[in-house]
Amino acid sequence: MGKFDGVLLASDFDNTLIYTSGALHSGKPIPPLSGENRRALEYFMSNGGRFCVATGRALAAFEPLLPLVPVNTPCILCNGAAIYDFSAEKYLEFAMLDEVARTRVQQVLDAIPEAAAEAYNLGNIIYAVHPNRHTRDHERITKVTCTEAASMEDVPLPFGKVLFEGPHETLEQVHRYFAEQGWAEDYELIFSNTTLFEMTRRGATKGGMLRRLAALLGISPEHIYAAGDEANDVSMLITAAEGFAPANCSDAVRGCGATIVSDAREHAMADIIEILDSRY
Repeated sequence: MGKFDGVLLASDFDNTLIYTSGALHSGKPIPPLSGENRRALEYFMSNGGRFCVATGRALAAFEPLLPLVPVNTPCILCNGAAIYDFSAEKYLEFAMLDEVARTRVQQVLDAIPEAAAEAYNLGNIIYAVHPNRHTRDHERITKVTCTEAASMEDVPLPFGKVLFEGPHETLEQVHRYFAEQGWAEDYELIFSNTTLFEMTRRGATKGGMLRRLAALLGISPEHIYAAGDEANDVSMLITAAEGFAPANCSDAVRGCGATIVSDAREHAMADIIEILDSRY
């Protein structure tokens, strides 16, 4: 029996587990997980803890990074649209957008042509409609080249997430358009940073999928923990028995009551494991 048996820890990847913003701006490779963080996670898992990544990235964008991270549990992908078991190479859960959503996204792009959209297909392909420089920036950081489509009607179903890309003011127009059309309550709509605006099916959030993952693993709510740095992580931070955030987190995360640990460029994950180690 390990001291962390029955404990689940989920962490966002970008700028929580590993600080990736520097790589985005410089074009350099994503840095490795720090030795201190790796040792802490290996200690947690060797003592029975279950650790997973909960990321906004699609399977195609996260799978190449899996060797950087020691996980022993299925991971949450596409901002809560899916749970993927890498050991079994299959999806365990997914919440897909439908044909109505596809039509609506195209209507948004027609109304606001400055916006681009990436659609995360379940078949491990990312499609881009109206790609712009923000799309190219995103391709650079994810190391995944999008398959361009002339319109959303050319993007095959099913897909779990749409990522709108553009200057913040353009994405605010997208957000307003959803509200003006009366569609905002039909989906989960959230800024994951100033140039990325995410759309998933209603209820498809990191928090919702974290609860489903815990149920699959037989882990009770009081032993679920999570870490994240951006607004799209808030749902899982407030779902967890305790949410943690690196010091580089957004104001939205600070406002949700997360416990602040060291910066992601330092040893945030090791700090979290140390707190859990004193608790169990």
